[in-house]
Amino acid sequence: MNPFRPSILRAFALALATSCAAVLPVAAETINIGIGTQDTTTNTVTTGVVIKELKLLDKYLPKDGKYAGATYNIEWQNFTSGPPVTNGMMADKLQFGGMGDYPLVVNGYTFQSNPQSKSQLVAVAAYNIYGSGNGVVVHKDSPYFELSDLKGKVLSVPFGSAAHGMILKAMQDKNWPADYFKLVSQSPEVGSTNLQEKKIDAHADFVPFAELLPFRGFARKIFDGVETNAPTWHGVVVRTDFAEKYPEVVVGYIKAVIEANDWVRKNPKEAAEKIAKWTGIDKEVVYIFLGPGGIMTMDPTIKPQLVEDAAQDAAVLQKLGRMKEFDVKAWVNDTYVRQAYKELGLDYEAQLKSLANYEIAGDDSFCKVKISEPRKAGEIWVEGEGIKPYSSAACTLGALAELNAAGKKINMTYLFDTARGIKLFATDAFYAVSTKDGKTEIQPFMLKADAEAAAAKAGGKVLPFADALKAASGARG
Repeated sequence: MNPFRPSILRAFALALATSCAAVLPVAAETINIGIGTQDTTTNTVTTGVVIKELKLLDKYLPKDGKYAGATYNIEWQNFTSGPPVTNGMMADKLQFGGMGDYPLVVNGYTFQSNPQSKSQLVAVAAYNIYGSGNGVVVHKDSPYFELSDLKGKVLSVPFGSAAHGMILKAMQDKNWPADYFKLVSQSPEVGSTNLQEKKIDAHADFVPFAELLPFRGFARKIFDGVETNAPTWHGVVVRTDFAEKYPEVVVGYIKAVIEANDWVRKNPKEAAEKIAKWTGIDKEVVYIFLGPGGIMTMDPTIKPQLVEDAAQDAAVLQKLGRMKEFDVKAWVNDTYVRQAYKELGLDYEAQLKSLANYEIAGDDSFCKVKISEPRKAGEIWVEGEGIKPYSSAACTLGALAELNAAGKKINMTYLFDTARGIKLFATDAFYAVSTKDGKTEIQPFMLKADAEAAAAKAGGKVLPFADALKAASGARG
């Protein structure tokens, strides 16, 4: 079967393979399943390490019909970026691979030259429809606050990564020449160390490093992928020779992804703590991505906006001469994820149309109101007491001041960027603080320029976290 036929033929092939299951037994066969993961890339964890640690794949692998008597040899291989996953898939050492949008497109394009198999996108891991997740950070003491400040400076990025794609698109959008930055390739680990030691001017990276490095105290974000106005996302590709031979295994894997997503949403604090132990990424950083209102939305459906983004990624790479013709729509195969939804009794079409994340809810114990606007709300993670929700930035910071005065240990305080609705570490935000009708108004922003514009409009001023906290002390509304 040609793996690049329209999806209706794929659906027919899947149905045919399933109907023949009882006729074509594979008793006593050992089915090797190699899965390439990126455990430290937080928005891929529900397609990798969570499934592995909770043993969810074992739960959903087929065990009857043609699979009666078959045994599974599952091998998980962890990588720090997407390109090595593609290498493993090309060598047929891996059948599944999880990676970011640009590496996914390169994966599909690379497989075009493989005579034994192609690859297909079969599910999404998580996405931010506005592009947040990738970012550029500088040292906390750096004089640079905008991407344009880095002209002629050394900017490192893992070449071939989603973050590299973000930088290339930003440069194209701004009509900057190829030598605008001194762009060098460095892995997340090397780039992080070099930034901390001030050996480079800036580092661009994918999830979670643009949040992780500021959290660890030595970096500050100056550019977020949302500024490219293009989605960022990670997904799952599979070799077509494996998928066509074992379609039920692919469906079982996606069912495991769906349960992994549900597990995180049902208890995000516990999930963040466990994922932190499994990956080494701090629980507070995991939570900013996967908690309620998090930067990433966990959803395996293959949304048309993401397919269009993949086509734009391909166009960026083609313009740079890094890729020739690649039919993105033919590479996408939603047959398996649709089948998983059907077998679980879920509505794929409804989920496909939804861009909703799960959000902060409940009662604000400080300002004594219900939370009605989740993306204006905030949260405080109090050691030993859990994560407490608040209705606004002012109420969150007011509560924080009270908790500090009571000697409580605070793991992290979360707010949302006023302009873009992106979840932020309160300690890293810039605050536009003004007074209206005798009431202090506090607006947090990710970018200094946005805070300055808001402050100028309201006749206020821009304050750092410590001063905003003082301004909010005692605020109840």
